[in-house]
Parts: sequence; C-alpha cells; structure tokens
Amino acid sequence: MMLKYIALLRGVNVGGKNKIIMTDLKSSFERQGFRNIVTYINSGNVIFGSDITDETALKAACEKRISADFGLDIAVCVISAADLRKALSNAPAWWNEAPDTRHDAFFVIPPMTAAEICAHVGEAKAEYEKAYYYGKVIFWSAPMATFSRTRWSKITKDKAIYKAVTVRNANTALKLAELAGEKNE
Repeated sequence: MMLKYIALLRGVNVGGKNKIIMTDLKSSFERQGFRNIVTYINSGNVIFGSDITDETALKAACEKRISADFGLDIAVCVISAADLRKALSNAPAWWNEAPDTRHDAFFVIPPMTAAEICAHVGEAKAEYEKAYYYGKVIFWSAPMATFSRTRWSKITKDKAIYKAVTVRNANTALKLAELAGEKNE
C-alpha cells in the first residue's frame, strides 16, 4: 500500500544558497521511484507517495538522490502525512492564534529527537515565547515585539542543534497537511 509522506529539505533556496528549482526536484523524486509528487513553494517541501514504510530509509534515499542530482549535502526530514496531521491535531491552542506573533513548526531531523532539542534549547521563556512538541514537530510561538529575546530565536548559534531542525511557518505546515490529503492512496 502506498503511503503519503512529506519531505522537508533543510536550507534550500535561502539567501541564494543551495539553489534547487522545484520542477527539477520533482523530477529527481520521480527518478527515485516516488509517485504522486507535489512540491509546495520554493523552500523544499515535497509531498510524495511510496511503498516504503521506513522513514529512515526514505530520508536516506532522498538525501542520496539530492546529492547525486544536485551535488548538495542537504538534510531532509521525512514525516508521514498521517503523522503530520496527528501532530497538527495535537498542537497547543495558542499556536497559530495570536496576531502579531510568529508561529513556527520546527521539524526535527533524525537521529535527533524533539525531546533532545527542547532539553538542549532549555525551557521557553514564558514571558516571551511558548514551545511544545508532539512527535517530531516542535510548535513555537513568540510575539514579534519580543522575538529577539526568545531562546528559540537563538538556536542558529548552536550549529549542532540548528542543523537538526528545519523550520516552516504555521501556514506552510498547515498547507502541507492539506495538500497531502485526508487519506493514503
């Protein structure tokens, strides 16, 4: 039975680095044997179908294909459409609610876990931000006015932790779940 997955490429088309044209990325995934491929926006989001059920194997296959086709060493988070929907249905009530607030989903790239990332970053500063995780998704929100004072805005300084996540805003995370559809094929 073919299952739907979302591949989230880390650091693609950011600041002119790691440039990949999405139509080329779609073709690359087709050559890998994946089916029903849809890319979404220019930041390396790919929805695809596969008979492979091992997300570690899918991650390795995606990374190897990207390296072969584009010459780039890109980390990939693979999450099943079902797991993304489940995480989103368990998102905290405050996530993606307040205006003038940044709402992000940090997708954890194995072998790191969400619990390890959260422990390393430390407890969210309650007066500036909120963080909660479910599965491999860390939900985070911070008012734009206090964004620079948050712990999570500073994870770029810790390369090991920063390289273990790929971030999408709430709108993108929700749209990916929508595009992946309600059911597996």
